[in-house]
Amino acid sequence: MLQGMSWVSGVRRAGVKPTPVPFPWLYVLAALFSSATCSAEATWVLVDTARATLSVMQDRKTIEVFDNVSLGRDGISHHRRKGDNKTPLGVYRISWIETHTRFHRFFGLNYPTIPQAYRAWTRSIIDERTYRRILEARRNRRLPAQDTALGGNIGIHGLGGGDPWIHAHLHWTNGCIALTNEQIDRLSLWIGKGTQVIIR
Repeated sequence: MLQGMSWVSGVRRAGVKPTPVPFPWLYVLAALFSSATCSAEATWVLVDTARATLSVMQDRKTIEVFDNVSLGRDGISHHRRKGDNKTPLGVYRISWIETHTRFHRFFGLNYPTIPQAYRAWTRSIIDERTYRRILEARRNRRLPAQDTALGGNIGIHGLGGGDPWIHAHLHWTNGCIALTNEQIDRLSLWIGKGTQVIIR
């Protein structure tokens, strides 16, 4: 069993889903004007948290859909904080890939975004120095700091040696999107470093 997977801490799939959060048009516009979604040949990923699905997209065409994905065990949020076990909504890109991990495969996202960091700075969740570090990293297409009060190491990963039954019935992760090992293997054929991921 993976750490944090339990009936007490997990959000049950049957009936109770992560608390819906309105999808901001800022993210929609970012996706529309991104080179990744404007190209008919570009592949991108859409995570629908309400349906617990992950879709592989090319332009507006759905190529493949993975059902029953697991999300953060404490729901979803536009503004994640370290340790809150919530999946952050937003528009990201895959920044790094690990093929030999306890989760089988891991596709790391370039969380947090500039708007997320700005909001945290204006609310004194992070200081100005941290905000500028994140801003500089994002502007230079580097991975933002992962050790701030906003948390980090958010990504898409497999189940590894975890319990398939728990995965099938609970949202159990610390904020990531989890698929079965078979699903993540299949997904790896479509995505790579730089692939855009929209979590809504």
